[in-house]
Amino acid sequence: MVITGKTRVYGLFGDPVGHSLSPLMQNTAFAFYDFPCCYVPFQVKREDLSVAVASIRALGMGGVNITIPHKEKVLAHLDQVDKEAELIGAVNTVVNRDGLLVGYNTDGAGFIRSLQEEAGFDPEGKKVVLLGAGGAARAVAFALALRGIGFLWIFNRTPARAQLLAQDVAEKTGCQTIGAGLEAELVRNALEQAQLLVHASPVGMYPHHDEEPLIDPLLLPPEVLVCDLVYNPPRTRLLSGAAERGCRVLSGLGMLVYQGALAFELWTGKKAPVSLMRSVLEEQLSRQASR
Repeated sequence: MVITGKTRVYGLFGDPVGHSLSPLMQNTAFAFYDFPCCYVPFQVKREDLSVAVASIRALGMGGVNITIPHKEKVLAHLDQVDKEAELIGAVNTVVNRDGLLVGYNTDGAGFIRSLQEEAGFDPEGKKVVLLGAGGAARAVAFALALRGIGFLWIFNRTPARAQLLAQDVAEKTGCQTIGAGLEAELVRNALEQAQLLVHASPVGMYPHHDEEPLIDPLLLPPEVLVCDLVYNPPRTRLLSGAAERGCRVLSGLGMLVYQGALAFELWTGKKAPVSLMRSVLEEQLSRQASR
């Protein structure tokens, strides 16, 4: 597209952002409608978050996505926060409404849609193990709890963070939830009862895709559906190990597409071209894998 004085800028705030496929996906969606818009990734350090958020208003940007490590801290810098995002305590989408910055969370809804449409998995009444306790984990935990899961275990490298998130989920939704560290025996006992494992930390994300998974895939019973929110690479070491164990697996690509589609719709009021957004991401990931 040609950049002019009338081009509306959208973007991504995070650290790191070099790996992100959101610019490809969102710019494709803007081009589909021939909107005079562009989407740019901005690497924003923790200490610069308040200035970056203020720049949305100052520069007349249309809005931004928020990713690691800012999803929780950004709430303090916004004018309004959607009720579900406030409940979750994390924002991944900011809309600039004539200078009023409003925060939303499309991660949870995007995850549930991927789970249902791509894996045919209905979370109601199911027991779930969640790895991680950051912004994405919060969105998934609350989305699952609000859709009536039967029990939730949250495991994290820092046990206190898992316990705080578990307490928050239990108090706000009534879902039975336990938080703990990553001790193998605790994880094994939980997985023996669970139907779904969700990995919601950045471990294994490109370019650190050779990192050891948070848990040993040998702990996975073959009956468990294993979902990794990491989408780059599409087949992480955790998913590869899970598949070898006979588990069904689900990558984070669907969640990325659906949460991005919901963000696009919040910004533009137009229905997102979901199939097109997915296809360009699949093509890009395929090219990366063949290098």
